[in-house]
Amino acid sequence: MYKINDYSFLFKSMFGKNNMMNKGNLFSSIRVSDLSSNAVKKQLISAGIDISSKQYKAVADSMVSANKNGGLYTNIQAIKNRMSQYDSDGNYTAGGLIVPGMLANGIPESERHQIIEISDKARQDMFDNTKREFIEEYGVANGDTTKRSDVFRRYQLSEKIENRLKGTWTLGQYERMYTRAFVEVVKEKDPNWTPGKAFDQNLLKDITRESVESRIVKSGRDKLTLKPKNSLDITI
Repeated sequence: MYKINDYSFLFKSMFGKNNMMNKGNLFSSIRVSDLSSNAVKKQLISAGIDISSKQYKAVADSMVSANKNGGLYTNIQAIKNRMSQYDSDGNYTAGGLIVPGMLANGIPESERHQIIEISDKARQDMFDNTKREFIEEYGVANGDTTKRSDVFRRYQLSEKIENRLKGTWTLGQYERMYTRAFVEVVKEKDPNWTPGKAFDQNLLKDITRESVESRIVKSGRDKLTLKPKNSLDITI
């Protein structure tokens, strides 16, 4: 829950009342409960805030929601700062750090953890990265050098916003299955192999995404599993 404090008295003491007026009252206190009043709307518009924009509406809604008990204050500069954390469609992006649609707050796992269709391009991107990193790091999931976040981000930006959370979950399931298949191949040659131990990289040379995915099956609505090699082929 957002907590909006009134620090206008600090700015007044730092800059003086006249300076505050010259700066357009950016730090003057505004009751959150008064955001819908015509007087405050005029004040916001004169400060360059487009009150009809989705950015402003998202910020105003979040402030009003946090002000259920009343008594909270804000100011024009605080509103501008918070608006910079949203895109033009009113999606929270943390200033561009978060892909729109990837904020999971308030969305139950049952709605996020679902298997959906993923494009061949995105699956190939994940397969290539997983295979390369598995070989380079000898099967160790190295959080310091991995580029998997880049793969996820490329996918998210290519997908419809309403599918991004579910799709990211699904792509992560594919990643697990690719890794499991690589481990299986290496262990067939060396049953005592453990992540971090060197292995013959040629073992994975001919492993393709298609060969792995021919063994991947959907398990329930939220999981993928890898069939044993000697089982009948069943595709998703």
